[in-house]
Amino acid sequence: MAATFYLNRSTESLPVYSICNQTVSLLHIFFEGGDTRPDFRLSRASITALLQLLDQRRVHGWGPTIELLVFLFWLASGSSYRVVSRAFDMPTSTVHQLIHRVAGAMTRLTPHVISVPNTLDAQREVGEGFRQLAGHPAFQWSMGAIDGCHIRIKAPGVPHAQCYRNRKLFPSIQLQAVCDHKAKFIDVFVGFPGSVYDSRVLRHSPLYRSGAYPSPGHFLLGDGGYPCLERPIAMLTPFKQPVRGVAQQRFNAHHAKARSVIERAFGIMKARWRAIFFHALEVDTSFVPDVVLACTILHNICIGNDDIMAVEEEQPQQEEEEEEVAGETTNGSALRERIAAQLSALQDHVVDHDYHVQYN
Repeated sequence: MAATFYLNRSTESLPVYSICNQTVSLLHIFFEGGDTRPDFRLSRASITALLQLLDQRRVHGWGPTIELLVFLFWLASGSSYRVVSRAFDMPTSTVHQLIHRVAGAMTRLTPHVISVPNTLDAQREVGEGFRQLAGHPAFQWSMGAIDGCHIRIKAPGVPHAQCYRNRKLFPSIQLQAVCDHKAKFIDVFVGFPGSVYDSRVLRHSPLYRSGAYPSPGHFLLGDGGYPCLERPIAMLTPFKQPVRGVAQQRFNAHHAKARSVIERAFGIMKARWRAIFFHALEVDTSFVPDVVLACTILHNICIGNDDIMAVEEEQPQQEEEEEEVAGETTNGSALRERIAAQLSALQDHVVDHDYHVQYN
């Protein structure tokens, strides 16, 4: 039987696992070769890759495979621990413990699954990808697109309730993410309450404070909620409306084509984990970052295994205008003007040789 595959071996050195109910249909779906995507939202190849990355070896518990399936089912269904316990015929307290345990193990995978391109070949590939997305060689020096995403949560108790209420008046926690040209996350930062501006989240992120990425001569692409920067990291944002002249209009058009990949990345992730991103996350506020980080890790694993879930039409990514932040640094304005001018000059005659932006 599928649920007793560990128990069929008579060797004292084998791990001792708890005995699962052999009639649990969700386990039969996995162990008997059924389609895993409807219940677990991952293909069999993605689940296998994830198990290899986790590589958990314990001498007690339910076993890494069963525990991962419980965690994935919980993410996919958005059900309470009580409902999941019934689905797997486990005690509710056990479900709570293993979901937190697997989430913790997932977060430890972050440096192995989410990382910036750190070789010249990898950076060239990303740059070429953004050049194709933008439709112009000026953007081959882009090393990622950045944006923020609000994750709805249950309202925390006073006195912190207002801190988590965003400008759309629902409580949330923010995810800041940078993706490459393939919609794969290369940097994530999660945990700030929903009332905080995107620009402030950026300033407190390790990405900004380290200033190590992108490397000199390269830049990130952000929307109007971020400042246009040249240091400590280079980030280009669109010109504010109304634009002045053809050069700014052309820059914004190419910029939007390239930057939209981050909206696609969020859309793919939300389509897979609708129960997490389209309903209030019914867990303790302190546990939300682990859950969201696990979703970003699973997103990358699925991208790597060509396990893509189509973005559904009812979840459009809306362009939001952030309010101007008083005193916000915009030391990248001159850089943006230079690129816009060169982009416009090359609009009708694209040169064949490498196009590089001179910062100084």
